[in-house]
Amino acid sequence: MSLPTRWRRVILAVPAVWLALFFLVPMVLVAGLSVSTARLGSPPFEPVWVMVEGWPRLQASLANYQLLLDDPIYWDAVVGSVTLAGFATLGCLAIGFPLAYAIARAPAPHRVLLVMLVMVPFWTSFLIRTYAWVALLQTEGLINGALLALGLVREPLSLIATDGAVLIGVVYTYLPFMVLPLYAALEKFDWQLLEAAADLGATPTRAFWSVTLPLAVPGLLAGSLLVFIPVLGEYVVPALLGGADQVLIGGVVWTEFFGNRDWPLAAALAIVLLALVLVPILWLQTLRRDGVVR
Repeated sequence: MSLPTRWRRVILAVPAVWLALFFLVPMVLVAGLSVSTARLGSPPFEPVWVMVEGWPRLQASLANYQLLLDDPIYWDAVVGSVTLAGFATLGCLAIGFPLAYAIARAPAPHRVLLVMLVMVPFWTSFLIRTYAWVALLQTEGLINGALLALGLVREPLSLIATDGAVLIGVVYTYLPFMVLPLYAALEKFDWQLLEAAADLGATPTRAFWSVTLPLAVPGLLAGSLLVFIPVLGEYVVPALLGGADQVLIGGVVWTEFFGNRDWPLAAALAIVLLALVLVPILWLQTLRRDGVVR
């Protein structure tokens, strides 16, 4: 029995109002803040609208965006964040696809348990999990202790405060976001197609590239977006596992907002980050519109 039209409108209005209040309105405020000018005081920015002879006048400036274009440190932050997000996505894909494939091929009674094991990290605080990697990677940590005990190294390795440590941390943190969409796609897969491909003379490798992978593309793209987008603005993991010379968007926004109290510049950088996030989303929408991805 279908719902009356008015109730359907009410149901659809709830998420629309939620998105408007907690996404659209804040982004409009941030966009307005990004074209204002910093000042000493509270609040630390000039108002965008001022009253002149009883009439409102807009005093917006694109100086913050010009500074982002001119200062190489912000370019380094953008390039560093995109690079980290790209490598993190590839790392999660390299680990997550075999893991999701193995779960999908496991006997049905075991799949629920295996999926729960993938989600177990979500039951622990994000900070605690990151600090656990600090304990593992530090000079006196478990990894260096094991390498020394096995005689594989003569002195502790410098594992912490490196790009590799940050990559390990974000891959570990966001791996479930890759595994779950891939598993959802592979779980619906008709495995008899592989038998049909084998009957037609396809090798297991050829069957994988020609049958399994194309049908898993929707889950692959969804998982890639779920990893790439949050890693792009990641702050906690680089702050705890990275070095002082590592410049990323999340750290720069924090510094400008809390350290320099330059809220307009931080807002402009946040808008740039939003634009970077929209690129893969619009790309995926284009693929769906063209029928490349369903």
